[in-house]
Amino acid sequence: MEKVTLNVAGMSCGHCVKAVEGSVGELEGVNSVKVNLEAGTVDVEYNNQAVTLDKIKETIDDQGYDVA
Repeated sequence: MEKVTLNVAGMSCGHCVKAVEGSVGELEGVNSVKVNLEAGTVDVEYNNQAVTLDKIKETIDDQGYDVA
């Protein structure tokens, strides 16, 4: 398992948390997703044999948020 903390701009409310956690959490190979609104970060634990970091970033971007 890999763990990564991504800086994500544009998240400001509970809907943002649900959108990011829901979409990333549905990806095959993602074990856990945790959004921290105050810090503007998303912690992801995933199996890099099943999903790439680029795919996770793309999924967050598709929800309308900017991944740094």
